[in-house]
Amino acid sequence: MSTEHKTPFGRADEDGNVYVLRKGEDVYVGQYPGASPEEAYAYFARKFADIEAQVTLLQQRVNRGAPASAVAGAVKHLAASLEESTGVGDYAALESRLAEIQGKVAALQEKQHEAAQEAIAQAVSEREEIVKRIESLAAQEPGTLQWKSVTPAIAQLFDEWKAHQQSSPRIPKSTADQLWSRFRTARSHLEAERRKFFARLDEQHRAAKEQKQALIARAQKLDPDDREAISQYRRLLDEWKAAGRVGGKADDALWAQFKAAGDALYAVKKEQVARENVEYDANLRAKQELLTEAEALLPVDDVDAARKSLTSIQERWDAIGRVPRDAVRSIEDRLRRVERTVKSAENAKWKAEDPEAKERTNSIVSQLRESLEQMHSDLAVAQQAGDARKVRELTEAIETRTQWLRAVDH
Repeated sequence: MSTEHKTPFGRADEDGNVYVLRKGEDVYVGQYPGASPEEAYAYFARKFADIEAQVTLLQQRVNRGAPASAVAGAVKHLAASLEESTGVGDYAALESRLAEIQGKVAALQEKQHEAAQEAIAQAVSEREEIVKRIESLAAQEPGTLQWKSVTPAIAQLFDEWKAHQQSSPRIPKSTADQLWSRFRTARSHLEAERRKFFARLDEQHRAAKEQKQALIARAQKLDPDDREAISQYRRLLDEWKAAGRVGGKADDALWAQFKAAGDALYAVKKEQVARENVEYDANLRAKQELLTEAEALLPVDDVDAARKSLTSIQERWDAIGRVPRDAVRSIEDRLRRVERTVKSAENAKWKAEDPEAKERTNSIVSQLRESLEQMHSDLAVAQQAGDARKVRELTEAIETRTQWLRAVDH
C-alpha cells in the first residue's frame, strides 16, 4: 500500500520528501523529516500560500489605484520570488495572475500620469491665483491703500503660498520659480510702500506732537483773569483740530493736558460770571424800574416833557452798568422803542412848527387844489363828449391827487 500524498500540483513520499509539478516536471523542493506525507506536503504548501497571498494583496492595491511604479516593482519582486519558491501549489495559475497584473501596469501608469498632470495643472492654477491676488494689491495706487486691512491681507497670502507649497503636488521648477518671482516682486513692492507710508505717518505724528505740545504751552500761559483768555483758547482749539492726530495713547495724553488748561480757564470764567451775576442782577432790577418809568411816557402828549424825562432816564441807565448777558437784548429793545417813539414825536412837532415847511406845504396844497379844479372841469367836458377813455384817465388822476392832498393837508 502506498503512503505517498499526491495532488495535481505536487506530492510527498513516506520519507517526507516533497516535490512540486512545474512545467510538467517533478521538482524536488525539500524534506520534512519525521512527518507524515500529508504534514510534509502541508508545510511546503503554506510557503506557496504566502506568495499567493502577496499576489492577492497586490491585485487589491492595483484595484485601489496604487502607484504604477510601486506595482511594477512589486511584480518584479514577486516574479523573482516565484522562481526561487520552494512551496507547493498551482504555480501556473499564480504566474498567470501575476502576468495579468503586469499587463495592467502600463494602463495604470498612463492613467496616473494623466491624473498627475491634471493635479499639477490645478496646483499651478491655484498658485497663480494667489499671485494674481497679491499683484492686484500691488497694482493699486499706494495712496489709496488702507494699510490696516492690506497688511494682514499680505500676511494671509504669504501663509497661503507656504501652505500650498506643502500640500499641493510638486510643480515644474521653472514654473514654480517664475510664480515665486512674481509673488516676491509684488510682496516686496507692497512692503516697500508700507514702510514709506508708516515713515511718512511717523513724521506727521512727530510734527503733530510738536505742534500740540507748543499749543499746550501757549494754553497754559493764558491768564485766567484776562477777559480775552477764553476766545484765545478757542482759537488755540481750532489750531489743535487742524494739527492732526499723533497716534495711539499719546494723542489722548496730549489732549488731556490741553483740555486741563482750558478747564482751568473755564472754571475761573465760571466763578467770574457767578460773581458778576450777583451784581448784574441788581443792575437788571434797577433798569427794569427805569423801563417802567420810560414806558409810562407813551403815548407822547407833551413832547418837551417826554424828552426831558427820557434824557434823565438815559443818564441813569448808563450809570447803572451791566446786566446779565441773556437779559441785555430784551431790555435794550424795550428802551429803544421808547426812544424811537419820542424821536418821532419830536420830528412831527418840528415839521408842524417849521414856517418854511408850512409855506412849502401850503404851496403844494394850493397847486393840488388848482389842479383838481381843472381836472374836474375837463372831466365834465369829457363826459358831455362821451369820451370814455378820457373820462377814465381823468377819474384816476383826480383820485390820485385827492389822496396826495389829504396826505399833505392834514
